[in-house]
Amino acid sequence: MAHILIVDDSPTEVYVFRTILEKHGYTVSVAGDGEEGMERIREERPDLVLMDIVMPGLNGFQATRQLTRDPETSSIPIVIISTKGEESDRVWGLRQGAKDYLAKPVSEEQLIGKIRSLLGEEQRSCHG
Repeated sequence: MAHILIVDDSPTEVYVFRTILEKHGYTVSVAGDGEEGMERIREERPDLVLMDIVMPGLNGFQATRQLTRDPETSSIPIVIISTKGEESDRVWGLRQGAKDYLAKPVSEEQLIGKIRSLLGEEQRSCHG
């Protein structure tokens, strides 16, 4: 199953996302900020990245921009998941190279559906 990296500085958010992803059979790794996220992406080559925006140091917009402009990591889809739910934030995130932008809180169905879509996986019901 696919490997997903969660880049988020909130232990609560990480726990929620990891629980959902592992329940659906994904391999999960975690980075607590943008810099660590960049290192892990280069080392682990995940199939997809869930990126928070508001983090200490390198924020999610900056990390996404750097990763999508680097030929070594540009093919890895990044989904920004943030409490910043304004349309301007979404547009800016997509302009940085993110494949999609979800506003927290994100439902399990929404999250898994988006991941399956981006990874080209068969769509199955999240309820069974």
